[in-house]
Amino acid sequence: MTTMPKKTLKLDGAKNYLMAIEGVLVSDNQIVRGADRFIRRLYQKGLKFLLLTNNSRRTPYETADVLQKLGLAVLAENVFSSSLATARYLHSQKPGGTAFVIGERGLLSALEEVGYQISDQNPDYVVLGGSNRHSFEDISRAVNLIRQGAKFICTNPDRAGHSQGKVAPATGAMAALVEAASGIAPFFIGKPNPFMIRSALNYLGVHSEDTIMLGDNMETDIIAGLESGMQTILVLSGETQLEDLPHYAYQPTFVIRSVADLK
Repeated sequence: MTTMPKKTLKLDGAKNYLMAIEGVLVSDNQIVRGADRFIRRLYQKGLKFLLLTNNSRRTPYETADVLQKLGLAVLAENVFSSSLATARYLHSQKPGGTAFVIGERGLLSALEEVGYQISDQNPDYVVLGGSNRHSFEDISRAVNLIRQGAKFICTNPDRAGHSQGKVAPATGAMAALVEAASGIAPFFIGKPNPFMIRSALNYLGVHSEDTIMLGDNMETDIIAGLESGMQTILVLSGETQLEDLPHYAYQPTFVIRSVADLK
């Protein structure tokens, strides 16, 4: 039986929020109706929150700048990306290690901030992130380094991206190419891996039982929140629609039409 979305849902002053960006606050480079008011209320109520993104290309400052230009008054300190989670994972596994990186500034700067050296000479890890500039040479180098023993890490499993009605291969699709050629499957860090959620909770300094996961995608946001012990809110302004819910063995705690219904 499909659960009808709530018309309004009152913000709990005791709760913190982790939330997706695309489909929740922004859609096709436009603000989702009510997203600007929702963000303002979070600040006004003094609630802790983070915007979670699997996009590894931008630094938190760059992401915040993009959102500010769209009209969302968010700070860089409120952005947590798969790049930051990846850097924290590598630091926890092998502090001060080396990595051959295919990606852009968001990933490179995150790794450098935790003391990682970027190198293609016998690196500890091959790290694959999002980029519009993947080259055949870089992919070939990654494949051979993995075959020689470097551990294969990928920032996120998303196989396709959507922009202005068009679909383009994303990081997960490139990871599938590297896996097919190397014979080694990557370890994905971003949503829905609970490691990214736990990293975000630690970064925010809060606990899962006091935090709500807010997302538009059952297969990344909602399952990640569920597996991390949080209540979840599905918004119908993005990927997952109401008619999709009966197909899932797990369900969100709440379903609303958009963040405009959060009061």
